[in-house]
Order: sequence, then C-alpha cells, then structure tokens
Amino acid sequence: MSSSEAVVRQRVTTALHGQADAVADRWVQLQLSQPGLGAGIAEHELREEADSLVAALVAGMDSSLPVDRIVNSHEELRQAVSDFSLRRAQAGTTPTAASLAVLSLKEAVLGAVQQSSHKDEDLFAPALLINRLLDAAGALSFDTYVEGREEIIRRQSRQLLELSTPVVRLWQQVLAVPLIGTLDTARTQVVMENLLQAIQDHEALVAIIDITGVPTVDTAVAQHLMQTVNAVRLMGADCVISGIRPPIAQTIAQLGIDLSKILTRATLADALSEAIKLTGNASPESHGAAR
Repeated sequence: MSSSEAVVRQRVTTALHGQADAVADRWVQLQLSQPGLGAGIAEHELREEADSLVAALVAGMDSSLPVDRIVNSHEELRQAVSDFSLRRAQAGTTPTAASLAVLSLKEAVLGAVQQSSHKDEDLFAPALLINRLLDAAGALSFDTYVEGREEIIRRQSRQLLELSTPVVRLWQQVLAVPLIGTLDTARTQVVMENLLQAIQDHEALVAIIDITGVPTVDTAVAQHLMQTVNAVRLMGADCVISGIRPPIAQTIAQLGIDLSKILTRATLADALSEAIKLTGNASPESHGAAR
C-alpha cells in the first residue's frame, strides 16, 4: 500500500470510528427514502442491519488487508454482508435492490468523511477508496442473494415434492403411495426415500404405488417405476402397481415396456385386496399417514 493510500484509508477509518452511529442512521434514512431499497422491512430491523454492517466495516478497515480484499477476506465483514443479503432474499427483496442498498452506504460513509475533514481537504481520493470497498460489497451481496434464493427455491421445491407424494398406511403392513401428475427423476427420488423409510418404520410387507393420477406412462416413467419397485424389493417387501387404466395399458403395450415382473392391478381397491392376501392379515389396524 502506498503512503498516500494509507493516509486516505486512515481518514476514512477515523471518520467511521468517530461517526459509526451517524453513518448507520444516515444509511437507514437513505434506504427508507429510496423506493424498493428498504421496502417491507421495519425501521428497527434496518437499524440492526446497519449497526452490524457498519461495525464489521470498521473492523475490516482496521485490519491489515488491502482495500480490494477487505470485503471478501475479512471474515466478520464478509459474514455481515452475506447475512444482510440472505435476510433480504428471505424478505422477498430483489437481488438488485439488495445490492443497491449496500451501495447506498457509500453516501453515508462519504458524508462522515466530509464531516470529519477540514474545508481544504480533497474528498476525491476518499470517494475512490469508498467506491472500491463498497463496490466489492455490492457484488458480494448480489452473489450471496442469488445463491441464497436458489437454496430457498430448492428447499421449497423439495417440500412441495414431499407433500405431493404422501405415504399412506392402508392396512396392517400395507402402505400406499398415490401419485398425481408427472413422475420425473427428482420426484422418483423423493418417492423412494419416503417409501423406503416408511417400510422400515412400519415393517411393511407390501407397498402399493397407485398411478391413477399419472396422466401418461412413457418409457421414462416406466423406468422410474421399475427403479422404485426394485428398491422396495431390496427392503424385503412386495410391490403392487395400481391404476393401470385401459389407455395406459395400451400405451405400455405399444411401447413394448415389460412390466411382466411387476404385480399390477386396475384399481387401488384391487391392489389392496391383493396386498391383504400377500400379508395374510385379515383385519385392519388404524389407518393414518406414515410420514
């Protein structure tokens, strides 16, 4: 670091130390005054964010790290920016608004430098340094937001998949999975995980996969069904597929899909009757969700 840059950095750091509360207050007001930056977030929450981020910024500036590396290499500051972005993602703010909120901190910091400077001191060099520092924070905020939002979407998608593939206990040692909609790879994985866990938990001997609500069965869907059946068999249980309607039976025959090794029935009632025979249990236990 050159001596001139060290002097400029010290000016900014001194201003932050002396006016941290004022910087936080100014940043909150800037967000409240600009549409979209603080929308939907209470003022006291904005203040908590501001106090945390400004304190981390002061700690970063006090470190020996070069200005261009402070945001990404200073653990406290990086965490503060990341936490800020993740909270904005959870609040439904856009990634652009989240990064612009971070960038608006420039004005508050530069104002603090101006307040602590003499009238004849130039603000150009401090402004450049602040830009370099907070541009990196804005970029980190945007990246963190996008990653966090994608994780939220993945988690919500997983939850929706689990809700759409319930495992139901129909009879003593008999489970059923009523499928509705398209059966793709991701959904097959969820079906298998939930079904296999339920088989273990309830010591089930038969699992019924009902495809009455599956609109079409093609080669891919048939392959997914085979994978699930094989996994069930590895758990020591029998598998029955129900809901083979005439159009689906015709399609399966035309495609040459071999389901001869799988026990199939036209209706869920027929499958349950067959399952009772397989288990040898003539009396039901209380029904309920297995998950």
